[in-house]
Amino acid sequence: MTLVVSHALAHGFREGVKVSLAPLITDFPVIFLSMYILKQVANTDHFLSAISFAGSVFLFYLAWESFRTGNFDIEASYKAPKSLRTGVLVNVLNPNPYLFWFTVGSPILLKGYGQSAACAASFLGASYVCLVGTKCSIALMAGQSRHFLRGNAYICTMRLLGVLLLIFAAMFFRNALYYLSVDGLVS
Repeated sequence: MTLVVSHALAHGFREGVKVSLAPLITDFPVIFLSMYILKQVANTDHFLSAISFAGSVFLFYLAWESFRTGNFDIEASYKAPKSLRTGVLVNVLNPNPYLFWFTVGSPILLKGYGQSAACAASFLGASYVCLVGTKCSIALMAGQSRHFLRGNAYICTMRLLGVLLLIFAAMFFRNALYYLSVDGLVS
């Protein structure tokens, strides 16, 4: 969500929406992977630890970029934002979709599919309408407010978002250590 807001503020509503759409690209492989792995492997702590650690490193990088943000002139500045690519990378390195699909989503999906394909499809559809719809709404609000945020207000907002990214990076790092400790590798 922080990435949605920062891209909408820096590059406009459309770029925030591109970040919002990333789960539509990244989650379906996760869904299939989780369903396959749930049937094959009972212990996924090493996998979740690696994903959490990689996500932590990437979030630290994004936080660093937010802190380096200088004054921003909306009309004069243009840097190719690569929002969809960044959103996809963040989602791939975020352990939360994996955790959701491994622990909650796939079991519900499998149970729904056991009743009917329409039941499973409605679960997926409703989930993504809510997820992507909420993110797009937030991108719209942030994109509309970007003209009010100039000079120091913009810099402060980007640095606040950087702090939030640092907090999330620390949480992901803590989760990586937790998953290792579950396996007894870290005491």
